[in-house]
Amino acid sequence: MDTDMTTEIKQAVQTIKNAILQSQARAARMISGSQLSLYFGVGLYVSANSREGTWGTGAIDDISKQLHKELPGLRGFSAKNIRNMRQFAEYWQPFLFRSPSASKLEIAGLRNEIEYDTFALANWSPLATEIDRDEFLGISFSHHMEILHKTKDINEVLFCIHETVVHQWDKYTLRDVLKTGIPQPDHVAPNNFVQTMPSSKQAMKAIRMFKDEYLLDYINVEDIDAREEDVDERLVEQRIIHNIKRFIMTLGRDFTFVGNQYHLEIYGEEMWSDLLFFNRELNALVAIELKVGKFRPAYLGQLFAYLQVLDDKVRKPHENPSIGIVLCKSANQAYAEYAVRDYNKPMGVATYKTFSDMPKEMQNALPDIEELKKLMDDNSD
Repeated sequence: MDTDMTTEIKQAVQTIKNAILQSQARAARMISGSQLSLYFGVGLYVSANSREGTWGTGAIDDISKQLHKELPGLRGFSAKNIRNMRQFAEYWQPFLFRSPSASKLEIAGLRNEIEYDTFALANWSPLATEIDRDEFLGISFSHHMEILHKTKDINEVLFCIHETVVHQWDKYTLRDVLKTGIPQPDHVAPNNFVQTMPSSKQAMKAIRMFKDEYLLDYINVEDIDAREEDVDERLVEQRIIHNIKRFIMTLGRDFTFVGNQYHLEIYGEEMWSDLLFFNRELNALVAIELKVGKFRPAYLGQLFAYLQVLDDKVRKPHENPSIGIVLCKSANQAYAEYAVRDYNKPMGVATYKTFSDMPKEMQNALPDIEELKKLMDDNSD
């Protein structure tokens, strides 16, 4: 060891090196969770000493150099990465360990030792209820830092972690997604757009465009709840067609209605897409399949077949691949995300509420439907 190193640097090197060796001894390979635990522990230790401790300027660079001398072949402990560990720990410490009994004395104790198994189940804070432990530990440190370099909003961070796990994004795909901006965590329909659309930019447009739930307050559920399912769906479709202007307004901008029960045929097999639109912003056909019950994975298979024929027989050469949306009465979002993940056509799952699903006070606050129709007709003249 260099003779000109300060006592603080020597102690820091020895403490971090011991933590590394102990962590490596626990497992031949560092899985993501144990690596994150180690990095979190090192980050807290570095934070405690570099922010309010006795370390001087350049200490982290010196520590990194000496660690690589004493542990040849060590990876992940560049000065830059140690600073990332500090950022990682400082960000998550308030969320994972929010015990009101935590004192400055306890925090100060971090200056002298490193807990490298912080994320073991026995140590996981029971207060961190909004954080999915499996998802948190299911992505790499590089993934975490890509997210933290883009946003510090906890809801956005958790949403990005969730989407990374569900869609199995590698670091570079995640980086491309984040470059286009982070979609709002709420009201995003389960989808596979990033994996299946021509570019990340196009995918993020679609993610922002399609909501997880739509209000179809012009549908009277009492008219359809006692009928067969296929009849129910046709009635919902007819209500939408009768109120197509409002439905397009509900979908959002740049939608053009192509038709309902749109006829498709391939190899002598006929099929009919419930609702077909074209979106100018996405430059793509959008097929919506209506279902009156709970989401079922089989609906995706049916929609997938429609999209195949649309792309092969209807789509123009300059248009992007067709997009499909299953619009059903209810859905387990996590399961829907899981089910749609492995399809290679752009698809999403959304739900809808009818007038009867709305709270009574909201129903009373809405204008009369007939008056609203008349107003919309007058404005279109």
